[in-house]
Amino acid sequence: MSRHLDNRTARRLFLARHGLAAPLGGRLTGQELLDLVAALGFVQVDSIRTVERAHHAILFSRRSGYRQRQLTRLVERDRSLFEGWTHDAALIPTAFYPVWMARFRRRAEALRARFLRYRGSDALDKTDEVLDRIARHGPVRAGHLREADHESGGWWNWAPSKSALEYLWHTGRLAVTRREGFQKVYDLTENVIPAEHRDPDKVPDHAGLVDWSCRGALDRLGFATPGELARFWDGISPEEAAAWCKAQGARLCPVTLEGADGCGRHAFAWSDLPASLDELPEPPARLRVLSPFDPLLRDRQRTERLFGFSYRIEVFVPAERRRYGYYVFPLLEGDRLVGRVDMQADRSADALKVTALWWQRGLRRSKARQRRLEAELDRVARFAGVPRVAFADGWERWDQP
Repeated sequence: MSRHLDNRTARRLFLARHGLAAPLGGRLTGQELLDLVAALGFVQVDSIRTVERAHHAILFSRRSGYRQRQLTRLVERDRSLFEGWTHDAALIPTAFYPVWMARFRRRAEALRARFLRYRGSDALDKTDEVLDRIARHGPVRAGHLREADHESGGWWNWAPSKSALEYLWHTGRLAVTRREGFQKVYDLTENVIPAEHRDPDKVPDHAGLVDWSCRGALDRLGFATPGELARFWDGISPEEAAAWCKAQGARLCPVTLEGADGCGRHAFAWSDLPASLDELPEPPARLRVLSPFDPLLRDRQRTERLFGFSYRIEVFVPAERRRYGYYVFPLLEGDRLVGRVDMQADRSADALKVTALWWQRGLRRSKARQRRLEAELDRVARFAGVPRVAFADGWERWDQP
């Protein structure tokens, strides 16, 4: 028998599973930060820093006590997080590394074929030399290899060396030990990933990989279609996820979700889900800025169905064709996405410059909401290291009908 989830309940469950229903204040220890990343599954890494980079912004939006150096310690000193690949580059709990070893093995042939098709054989022909250089001389950036080419006139040049490093990283023979100026610094995997997380006996087989992926995705999503389960880690196919759902029997229950438009959609949830819905926490009422790469927004179609909020990143859209702006941040208030803001931390001017803000259609503007917005922009400015907020003329707008 299918369980019906009304739209408000579905949104609140989704927010709770994404760490957006817990209190935001208070200090954050290293273990608490690690637990937060593990609860999310991973935190996407992105180079754009109009305000602050995505991985930092994602964590700050959940705990206002978060500071950037805490994440650096977990990655570079404690080695409790590693940089890997889900649908994109991400910071992942190192305890999950045996699963990534299975993913390396699973994708090895396809990855080799892809690199040969798009990068040519030069990069793959140089992998042994890249590994030997790192073993002899230590960690490198792609630029180090290019510099060696310039000095020696040898084979090192940007395209093959960079491609070889990326291939070795994607296949698990190298790992990212740190970033310098946001450029990846590569080292031998055994020098980065602790030995207890590289134990071959802990690497799941094919069935174990599918089971881990689906269980972990459903735990974090609360409810999902097979396609959504597969997309969460981007490590299995929708067909494998569908077969897993079918094999679970009574451990799963079908649910019908009410979308923001009132339409229903079928999905699956754990069978004990109905008993927990009355205990869902009330999301904080305060307004907060989300990263464009926030887990809440990662599956754009799912977010639009649940929240009635259409969001696209327009970084690669020509300026004259953008609807909103280059890098626009969604605004979450309670259990609703209420708008988006185009802003940039101008560190030379010591200001968070707000170019435009669009409230969602039908939203009632109030003094209380305005105060919440100003308080959040002040918090974001301080987090980005600038002391004030500056508003452009005509910055406050409304989405057009």
